[in-house]
Amino acid sequence: MGLVAAIILAGCMSEKVSFRRHPNLAQAQNLIESAMGKISAAQQANEFDMGGHAARAKQLLGQAYEEIKLAALAANSK
Repeated sequence: MGLVAAIILAGCMSEKVSFRRHPNLAQAQNLIESAMGKISAAQQANEFDMGGHAARAKQLLGQAYEEIKLAALAANSK
């Protein structure tokens, strides 16, 4: 996993959405974590020679992870 993506995901990992309260959002976060792992595996298999695109994908997934958390917080504030 790239350093930026690892930092983004590590910061988000402590703030997972409650599965009881928001099962769909929590599942979306789980899928993002899985996608990050698959991209990391692809990077390793290709000796990280992917033109920066895999790292960018992980960065965007980290942003999506954060948006999911914010969506849950917004729903909780109603």
